[in-house]
Parts: sequence; C-alpha cells; structure tokens
Amino acid sequence: MSDIRKVVLAYSGGLDTSVILKWLQVTYGCEVVTFTADLGQGEELEPARRKASAMGVPDDHIYIDDLREEFVSDFVFPMMRANARYEGDYLLGTSIARPLISKRLIEIARETGADAIAHGATGKGNDQVRFELSAYALNPDIRIIAPWREWDLTSRTALIEWAERHQIEVPKDKRGESPFSTDANLLHTSSEGKVLEDPWEETPDYVYSRTVDPEDAPEEAEYITIDFERGDGVGLNGESMSPATLLATLNDLGRRHGIGRLDLVEGRFVGMKSRGMYETPGGEIYARAHRGIEQITLDRGATHLKDELMPRYAEMIYNGFWFSPEREMLQAAIDHSQAKVSGTVRLKLYKGSVSVVGRKSPNSLYSERHVTFEDDQGAYDQRDAEGFIKLNALRLRLLAQRDRR
Repeated sequence: MSDIRKVVLAYSGGLDTSVILKWLQVTYGCEVVTFTADLGQGEELEPARRKASAMGVPDDHIYIDDLREEFVSDFVFPMMRANARYEGDYLLGTSIARPLISKRLIEIARETGADAIAHGATGKGNDQVRFELSAYALNPDIRIIAPWREWDLTSRTALIEWAERHQIEVPKDKRGESPFSTDANLLHTSSEGKVLEDPWEETPDYVYSRTVDPEDAPEEAEYITIDFERGDGVGLNGESMSPATLLATLNDLGRRHGIGRLDLVEGRFVGMKSRGMYETPGGEIYARAHRGIEQITLDRGATHLKDELMPRYAEMIYNGFWFSPEREMLQAAIDHSQAKVSGTVRLKLYKGSVSVVGRKSPNSLYSERHVTFEDDQGAYDQRDAEGFIKLNALRLRLLAQRDRR
C-alpha cells in the first residue's frame, strides 16, 4: 500500500493511537485525518484535538463528532428491541459501538478523499473484525491499515520507547504496566486484561468505575417508570426524553444502586476465551423494562420466536456483522413485532438488582377476566380444556401403547 496518500485514523488521543498517528506519518509518509467519536464515554475530548494538532494534523483534518443520539437511537435501541444478550449475559456495549465508528470513518474518508482508514485494535481481539467487516460492507474498495498487525512493537515497553524517540508525550500513569484496559461509551464500561486474566480471582474493587458496590447502595429501594412507544423508550417518570438523555439518566440511577455489573468469560469470535468485567447500569435497567412491556403487549408466538432468534442476532452483532443482510432481515422482523409494544413499566431498584413490579399498556393482551380465580362471567369455558388436552396427548398415548406391547 505504498501509494497511500491520506489515512483516516480512529483516534482517541491516548498513547496507543498517538503512536499510531506518528507511525503512519513515518511509515507511510502520508497525511493523517483524525476522527474522535463522542459516544458518551464521559471523557474530555478536546485534549485529543490538541494532541493531534501538536503532531502536525491540520485543523480541518481533525474531526470530533458528537454521536451520542445516533448511537442510542440507531444502534442501541434497535438492538434492545431484540432483547439481545451475547451468550445469555453480555449486553454488547463494545460490540454495538464499532459499526457506528466504522460508518463515520468511511464517511470522513469519502469527504476528505482519503485512500485508507486505520484503527488501533490488536490482532488478538474482536474489534479488528468488527471495524473491518463494517468498513468493507460500506465501501468494498477501502484499504485498511491495522498497525498492530504490521509493526514490531510487541510490548508496552517497546511502544513507550518508540514514543519517546519520536517526541510523543508519555503520561506518567502509562510508564508502568497498566493493570487492565478499559473501553467506555454511553451504554457500558468494559475492563479486561492483567488483573482480570485469572478467571478464578474475584474482580478487585478498584476496577469498577461506573457503579457503587451494591453492598454500599442505598438501604431504601427506588421506584421508577419508563414509557415505551413501538418498542423504544421515550420517557422516564412521566417526562419525555431523547434516547441518549434517557440512557444517561438511567446510568445515573443504576450507578447509585450498583446495578449492571457482570463478570463474564466469553467466547471471542477469533477463537479464544477471554474474561471481562462489564458495567452496564442504564442498559440493564432498560433491558429489563423492555422485556416487561413485551410481557403484556407481545403475543406468545411472537415472543417465543424472538427468543429463539435472539442468540443468533446477538452473535451477529458480537461478531461484527451489523451491516449484513441477515442482520437487516432479522431487524425487519423484530421491528415489525414492536408495532404494539407501547405502555409504561414500573421498576424497583435496590442494591444491585432491578425488578419489574408493574406494567400497563393500551395494547395489553392481558385479560384479568380470563385469568381470574373468581367468576369470569363466561369468558372462558373450562370444559374446553379436556379436548385440548386429549388432542395434545394423542401421540403420547399412542407411543405409550406401542411401547407397552
């Protein structure tokens, strides 16, 4: 790829991507455009602008975009409509952010006439796959530079030495071995590596950054309501909110009550198992609430079919196939199921747990008249159950008769 003249780099402003920025300039002799996404990670992003500028990137080549609303409305909420959890637990906080970052990388490459994009994902993880599958789906001709698969900087010590040789500032807290790595956005914070690599050892308290210890959470439970329209959250405690504002507010509630901690050993797409600690306070509350409103608005057949499809859908997102036809096909079916999923859910937040304690909807399929133990005034004829049972038992009786002979 010696003919590359301009590259768009996914740039955080941290040590790794700062080294990558300079490495691209030195190795490829190309212009570098930096792109920093504000996905609600809670960090000041202007230092990334200053660092990029100090390394010779022109102002019109530095992109810092606020993508919080797009992230929640176009990526998180569609995923939540499916009740997606990878391997039954993981709410896919890192996975769902990657296709949006790739989408914007491709858009900026088109706007600036860049020949390639670059990212800082390592060759061992899932993110390299997610970034690149998404990029190729959006631009099949794009060229991708993944420095961790090219350079010989195989350790943090080598990375720091290279940075110092090229006058890149190395923060004091980066000179020792980092105890773990983190990734954060509006949906979650993930931590992995180093102190978390032994799956037998409990996660140290200092790893948690987004939630209080459930044991230290308030002694009094807190009750909230979430309003839904067509499967998406639209309000909290009766107040209308945008998608990003709703999730951010739920994060604050979840933090206070120690909700959303997950210690998980997962099967990576690249083949190995890894242990991670995830904090998804608002996402856990929201996911519980969404299932709660579906309980009274979604038909049994549709509910069960969604539950069968969910693991496959979650795996598509985890593996990086957001922009695939199969994910879009499933999304169309899932979105169709949400047409009547509107109403209000009441939840109880208490010491690390979130429980659905009430739900109501103008589209409710719940009929108290049919299920009551009191007089149902002819709504249901209990004698109908006899024929229903006999027809369902017919094949079982024939099997038993055969086996008895």
